[in-house]
Amino acid sequence: MATQQPFMEQPSQRLKGRHRLLAGLHRMTSSQSVNRSTTTRARGYSGSGKGSVSCMSLHSTQSLNTPSLGSTLTNELSVGYSTAPTSAVTTPGVQIPLFDERARLRYLSSLDAKTSAGMPSDLRQATKPDEIAEVDEDYFSRPVSQQIVRRRDFNFWRDLPSELRMQVLTYLQPREIIRCSTVSKTWHKMCFDGQLWALVDTAEFYQDIPADGLVKIITSAGPFVRDLNLRGCVQLRETWHAKGLSDACRNLENFSLEGCRIDRSSIHNFLYANNRLVHINLSGLAGATNSAMKIIASNCPKLEHLNISWCNNIDTRGVRKVVEACPNLKDLRAGEVRGWDDLELMQILFEHNNLERLILMNCDTLNDESLAVLLEGNNSEVDYITGRPIVPSRRLKHLDLTRCRGLSDVGLRCLVNNVPDLEGLQLSKIRGVFDSTLTDLLPTTPLLTHLDVEELEDLTNAVLQCLANVPCGSRLRHLSISYCENMGDTGMIPLLKTATNLRSLEMDNTRVSDLVLTEAAAMVRQRSQRAIFQGKVDYQPSVGLRLVAYDCQNVTWTGIREILSRNAEVFVSTHHTELPPLNKAPMDSTASLATDLPSRPPSPPRIHIARSSSFPSEIIQLKCFYTYQPTVEEHNKRVLRGDFTSARRLERKWADFMIAQEEAGAAGSGSRRRRRRAREAQMMHADEEDVGAAGAAVGTVGVGGGRRRRARSGGCAVM
Repeated sequence: MATQQPFMEQPSQRLKGRHRLLAGLHRMTSSQSVNRSTTTRARGYSGSGKGSVSCMSLHSTQSLNTPSLGSTLTNELSVGYSTAPTSAVTTPGVQIPLFDERARLRYLSSLDAKTSAGMPSDLRQATKPDEIAEVDEDYFSRPVSQQIVRRRDFNFWRDLPSELRMQVLTYLQPREIIRCSTVSKTWHKMCFDGQLWALVDTAEFYQDIPADGLVKIITSAGPFVRDLNLRGCVQLRETWHAKGLSDACRNLENFSLEGCRIDRSSIHNFLYANNRLVHINLSGLAGATNSAMKIIASNCPKLEHLNISWCNNIDTRGVRKVVEACPNLKDLRAGEVRGWDDLELMQILFEHNNLERLILMNCDTLNDESLAVLLEGNNSEVDYITGRPIVPSRRLKHLDLTRCRGLSDVGLRCLVNNVPDLEGLQLSKIRGVFDSTLTDLLPTTPLLTHLDVEELEDLTNAVLQCLANVPCGSRLRHLSISYCENMGDTGMIPLLKTATNLRSLEMDNTRVSDLVLTEAAAMVRQRSQRAIFQGKVDYQPSVGLRLVAYDCQNVTWTGIREILSRNAEVFVSTHHTELPPLNKAPMDSTASLATDLPSRPPSPPRIHIARSSSFPSEIIQLKCFYTYQPTVEEHNKRVLRGDFTSARRLERKWADFMIAQEEAGAAGSGSRRRRRRAREAQMMHADEEDVGAAGAAVGTVGVGGGRRRRARSGGCAVM
């Protein structure tokens, strides 16, 4: 047999057909010339839609100049198929491209094993270690699944500290907190926490909250409650002892039971359990007695405010115990309490001299002698020059002696030079007070801001003129001269020029006229600065003066119109501002034409017109004659909501109507109507005289006296 030549030394034979294809595939798989290839294939072999195993080198060893395939080739690929021994020399003329890493290959890994683990056994694909997975045609068209790291569940309200949650709930109203308690058990526990109910004030919702809900609030927050206001809570009538309500609160400082239906024992329980009380309001309670005053005296040494007005079962014997045991008492309100003729109690109040507010309205037992002891003491040293007792001045700031029928002008003169800090004085419905007493008292009260002299019929304009000239005139904020029928324009006009801080003025049933209303409108116009805005704005003024002037015979619709006109007074001013002229450069296409045209005069400067409106910042709320009041109230509503245009239109139409009425009443049908009514009254009077004469003569009583009435010519049936 002839010796076979090596493969490379054999003469090249031209192969055909299937042998040529197999030889080419053999060279591609066994040659290392792929290292020197400089071209890359655009895509892998996909004749049948699947990748071929010939796309990679299957030799186990790697030459030095072979590019590394990276970590993507796992051990599954390194132990693949073995081929015939490859030659180190590359096949001449054959360029095998480098392996393209972008080829659509899919390698099975542990992720695929996990995915197939969840499949049924008959659908699992058997994958042997020595097998290579086939490439999926739609691999790159599907999004690559990435592992999503889920965020930890975060509940903002749950993770907040309890202190912050309590602070957030404090901004809610009590009614809203109760509604929030129905969300869940956690919210229910949180909403009834005592930290939220340190202040329990039922003034806004006492009619809406049931007794069970109110009891639950008080009992759950009992130790935390500092201020408890149960004014008007009549629904608690049967629950004071049911659930220990009267024993729940033990740290109260302010306590009010005004208007409640509560028995005596419950009041005593509240007073016994709270020894830190500073403010107590038992106004109008039938269960409050002198026994309660005794408990307050023994258990509440820090008391400063006590209100026992209209408590029929309390007299000055109980008040005396409180005054002696509570040295810090500053506010005592004891309207309609009996026994104020007790001079020993008045002497104790004089010696303590701590009261700043004393309310004794409707106390008929208060007389001139007891008031003198209260202000000047008993058997005090007298100054022989002035004839007045030498005593320290009182600290009273507010004194209410309304309707104390036992007082007179003699007792009120004790106020002169004894109350320099007085800010409020109410002397309504006290008979026998003259001008001399008030003209001597007002100069000694420079801090006076509230004065009420209603129904003091003996006062005249001299008091108002004195008030306009004393230091307290400029500080005056409230004045009531109602039913002082001797006061009129002579005293009010000078006072309005001085009292520029007035906020409330009551002068019904007096002799004031339209001049006073005009002066009040001018005073408010001068003291309040107007609000100035540019452009169209929505502005709403506030009420600066409440004026009462009904049943005043000299007040007519003219003065009322002056008030309405001032309330809707809007001024519009125009400001002109010059702007620089616009210098527009000519276009390139018209530059040659512009040079041929004659020179034009310079354009005039532009003018910017700015309009500003000024609105009244304060208005007058007027109460006048009842036939005019609906128009005044409607005008005020429009002004307060900022609709000044419609308010001025209403005022103008109302003025036209009133003028037309006056014209109709002055002449024409109005005069004829008045003459007809006078004629009817005269005939009725004549008939009564005829009836009386006939009845006296005949002894019968009837229309016409039983005789025929004489014929009288009447006017038109319509007129």
